[in-house]
Amino acid sequence: MKLNSNVYSFRTNDIASFEKARHIREKVFIVEQNVDRDEEFDDYEDESIHYLLEVDGEPVGTARWRHIGDQVKLERFAVYLSHRNQGYGLNLLNQVMKDALETGKDLFMHAQVKALSFYERRGFKKVGEQFLECDIEHFKMVFKNK
Repeated sequence: MKLNSNVYSFRTNDIASFEKARHIREKVFIVEQNVDRDEEFDDYEDESIHYLLEVDGEPVGTARWRHIGDQVKLERFAVYLSHRNQGYGLNLLNQVMKDALETGKDLFMHAQVKALSFYERRGFKKVGEQFLECDIEHFKMVFKNK
């Protein structure tokens, strides 16, 4: 049975939502993937548009995007392990992309190698060489806004 999911955007001044997103990022990136806390939480939090993915009212995923010049960078996609591979991450990605594409700008991200096929299925294209970010292998991926 598929549970009810909801995705909504917010800014950091929505303290309750931001704390929920921080908790998800801490568990996924800092605990699960050993990312340094100072690298995970950065100076771009306030300028970013953040998202929460809730399933039956419980927060289980998060993401954010921000403007960088003539592009939009999608970042910090995190879904609890218990909710992966069930379509919830795609719900989150679709909402983030819908909103970010309304800017009229092309999108890009630094995608972890293990998630490449997930983003490719949604139309992102891998560009350049593989690189390390926070000791995790990544590729830059782009999505052209039509």
